Amino acid sequence: MEDLKQLVQSRAQAWLDSPTIDSNTKAEVKALLAKSDDKELVDSFYKDLEFGTGGLRGVMGVGSNCMNKYTVGMATQGLANYLNKTFPGKKTQVAIAHDSRNNSRFFAQVAADVLSANGIHVHMFSELRPTPLLSYAIRYLKCDSGIVVTASHNPKEYNGYKAYWNDGAQVVPPHDKNIITEVKAISSFDQVKFEANKSLISTIGPEVEKAYYEEVKKHIPNKETIARHSNIPLVYSSIHGAGITMVPESVKAIGFNNLQVVDEQKTPDGNFPTVQSPNPEERSAMELVIKKGKAVGATMVMATDPDTDRVGIGVRKSDGEFVLLNGNQAFSLMMYFVMKNLKNKTNAYVAKTIVTTELVDTMAEKLGVECYNTLTGFKYIAELMGKLEGKKTFVAAGEESYGYMVGDFVRDKDAVSACAFFAAMAAEAADEKKSLYDWLIDMYVEYGYYKEQLLNVTKKGQQGEQEIKAMMEKFRTNPPAEIIGSKVTRVLDYKSLKEKDLATGKTTTLDFPASDVLQFYLADGTKVSVRPSGTEPKIKFYISVKTELKSRADFDKVTAILDKKIEGVEQYLKTV
Repeated sequence: MEDLKQLVQSRAQAWLDSPTIDSNTKAEVKALLAKSDDKELVDSFYKDLEFGTGGLRGVMGVGSNCMNKYTVGMATQGLANYLNKTFPGKKTQVAIAHDSRNNSRFFAQVAADVLSANGIHVHMFSELRPTPLLSYAIRYLKCDSGIVVTASHNPKEYNGYKAYWNDGAQVVPPHDKNIITEVKAISSFDQVKFEANKSLISTIGPEVEKAYYEEVKKHIPNKETIARHSNIPLVYSSIHGAGITMVPESVKAIGFNNLQVVDEQKTPDGNFPTVQSPNPEERSAMELVIKKGKAVGATMVMATDPDTDRVGIGVRKSDGEFVLLNGNQAFSLMMYFVMKNLKNKTNAYVAKTIVTTELVDTMAEKLGVECYNTLTGFKYIAELMGKLEGKKTFVAAGEESYGYMVGDFVRDKDAVSACAFFAAMAAEAADEKKSLYDWLIDMYVEYGYYKEQLLNVTKKGQQGEQEIKAMMEKFRTNPPAEIIGSKVTRVLDYKSLKEKDLATGKTTTLDFPASDVLQFYLADGTKVSVRPSGTEPKIKFYISVKTELKSRADFDKVTAILDKKIEGVEQYLKTV
């Protein structure tokens, strides 16, 4: 511990000695050094904020492990160096967007300044815009890379940025590792070019947004159904994020004229004053949109996270109450609708991640559509799309963490077009004199009742990071033989890329990039996946159970059985 204390004090002193660091930042560093409790100092300086395979993300503040002008500058200088080495002699171009978080515009400007100082032409949105529009703009403007400043659905203390390549997708190998190498080579703030070349920074015009709406309209089926139900009441909340700039317009563009927004949450605000966390995965973040939905008799309610790549939806039951669908349910419903309406299934495929419900795999097989699985993260789905482009036809994709995408015009999860698509689904259900809640049960009766639950265990700071590593190592070296009375039959380790059949002892190789993920399949059909979060100080347990649902009348009874099984798995995992 004494060695760690000396390390962080040495790192803090280096900031004080740097001629590049401004006086206000130095004053904050001195204040940290003066505190009797050194936990904040340790968390701020015990390591460099890692430029990971998806970019940066961290708590805002001073220090090498926080989001601030200097860590953003060093990361961007590394990106600039890689771009200039990759495209020598070319007029290199980068698109930049940002969300509503505190300092997002400031960090976007820092990134633009550094890129332009390195001779790179920057296209910036004049104000906050959703992440999916950044993905679309990269290809529309023929850019070589892109940056969106956001910490997605993290708490308000966080910010970050995601780096994109010229295909509109987040960077994947070899570019991600190569960028990381360049970032690590920046050893001093003196190597960062902070002085902007203003002549190389331009504003993105409205034509990009207009072109995006046209693409959304192309992918919406059964427009005549929307025309018949254009007045169905829908409610939307941007939860103080960037979605307010585009979601209402997107829903309007496909023919709906009764979308109402939650007034208390429509103003962009990085403090997210009306919620504990701006994450539509959490019920507390959906309270106001449900309240308004009940008040206006809405068919469906929707809410997006700050950068508008995730959306949570609530569907009304016959008694007027709203049921919040989790990401697996919403994605399954979307695929249920998409694949049934798919006119040409030749070479068509959908995609999902390995921790997302296998109900989609089952439906795809029965409906004659190929379903691919990738590692967690939409960048892997986008990478797959790139590999299959020109060979097979991409239809749609999704993941359990509330990310969905229909059509290939965006190469990242897209809550803007997803909101439009869910609205179209609500109209189609209304045409059948049903709700999306009715559809959900119909789907389970037809294809099997799959129920999922995510268990998050938070471990903050340097100590928490070590605890998470120890937990993964324990699961890897001493895997469970059974869970709540059901034998573990298969173990998939995506780090060693080995799958072991415990009944036969046979080991096969997994065809995936290496990743710190473990999966346990049980004899009764239960599946448990374990992975550290790549963006938050958490270890995640994905629990999936399944059974047959013989009739709609059995829904409540079977739900209770599955819930009890999930509860048992959760209790087991909490004691491991």
